[in-house]
Amino acid sequence: MAFSSLALTRSLTICGLAVAVGALPAIGEDWPRFLGTSGQLKAEATEKTPTKWGDGENVKWATELPGKGVSSPIVVGDLVFVTCYSGYGVGGENESIDDLTRHVICVDKATGKVRWQNEIKAVQPEDPYEGVGVPAHGYASHTPVSDGKRVYAFLGKSGVVAFDLDGNELWRQSVGTGSGPQGWGSSASPVVYQDTLIVTASEESETMFGINAESGEIKWKQEAQDLQSTWSTPTLVTSEEGRTDLVINVPGEVWGINPETGKLRWYSRGTTDASTAASLTPGNGLVFATGGRGGEAVAVKVGGKGDVNDTHVIWDAKIPGRFSTPLYHNDLLFTFGDSIMTVFSAEDGDKVGQLRLGSSSSRGGRGASDGGDGEGNDGEGGGREGGGRRGGGRGGMFSMDYASPVLIGDNIYMTSRSGTVYVLTATRSPELIAENSFPGDSGFGGTPAVSDGEIFIRSDSKLYCLSNK
Repeated sequence: MAFSSLALTRSLTICGLAVAVGALPAIGEDWPRFLGTSGQLKAEATEKTPTKWGDGENVKWATELPGKGVSSPIVVGDLVFVTCYSGYGVGGENESIDDLTRHVICVDKATGKVRWQNEIKAVQPEDPYEGVGVPAHGYASHTPVSDGKRVYAFLGKSGVVAFDLDGNELWRQSVGTGSGPQGWGSSASPVVYQDTLIVTASEESETMFGINAESGEIKWKQEAQDLQSTWSTPTLVTSEEGRTDLVINVPGEVWGINPETGKLRWYSRGTTDASTAASLTPGNGLVFATGGRGGEAVAVKVGGKGDVNDTHVIWDAKIPGRFSTPLYHNDLLFTFGDSIMTVFSAEDGDKVGQLRLGSSSSRGGRGASDGGDGEGNDGEGGGREGGGRRGGGRGGMFSMDYASPVLIGDNIYMTSRSGTVYVLTATRSPELIAENSFPGDSGFGGTPAVSDGEIFIRSDSKLYCLSNK
């Protein structure tokens, strides 16, 4: 039975405390999911980590991709995985939506050679390539995930497909074929908890699924109307009770969910907007919700039961950002948008530093700046009460930066949509170390992956490995 309102969702799904589990894995050499291990956006630097590249310098390999996409690469052992799409919405003549095809590609980490490639024809009817949504991100927006034994790709209406690491298809599972009211497609990436693959099919069925990772059978599912217009990816965090909570940023609220059952454990207020795109940022026992059009942000202590607004909300603040997920490091939050890196205190949400960089999307200019919020926000915000939904204008969606800042060692790497990658100090007052580009290439919507100090980054046409020679 679908939940017709958030109140009904709460009354049916709030559950008691779960058995405590161990701590989440430490940052390792693999980058097995969207935003890296535990969604932390962090990796260790090695002698292989470059700060400068270009004209062949420190570009270990560049592999042609068969299509476009804004999904991010992942790294598992000696393999790199990425998804893309072709046949429709790529600028060809006489394109037909019936020819839309997704590709799951496995590349050798050392050489860039394609190990295997699988094609999945799109289940129709798909959302057409028109308006402000689908053309902004296309049909390959979900980053795959791996548990080290298999790789899983969520492909929207075409469902979830599992492969072994040799490329053999193991199973497929549909999670719905619906469309949201805007027809913007979907982008939330799957995550793995123990033996369960968790998929947020917000646009396809307004449902979160727990799927047996080995068999593809559905273990649990939770429907909630308030998942509508949720494009953010959930993440797993350790609560103050020592248990694992699945946390997600939904329109108007932050949810803490039992990953074993899909049932809601706790909730608080979130950004006052009709949609969410940025994922929650975990750090020091808190999660930070950002991404509202008006710059709303909320810090919430993880854990508790039921309504935790009075006990667990630490602060409300104004932090710009729309699609990119902020980076937490040393009690600071680093956000990037419209060519501006802004730094906020994680203790109270106050702005402590800012640096205007070169033009990465729609604006230009360089130099330090303390004005504006970096997103051109006009203060518009949507109420959380009454379940209201509001569409958005173009607002630069076609050129906004989707990639999130990644900390490698002591430096932050920030990728703009145009392909300019800024290397900055991870300090209260960031300083520019290097500015790199990929001449002749464009469409850099994915967040880079990092493994053994090497950087893996994708465009609309290539997958790159950056490494010090």
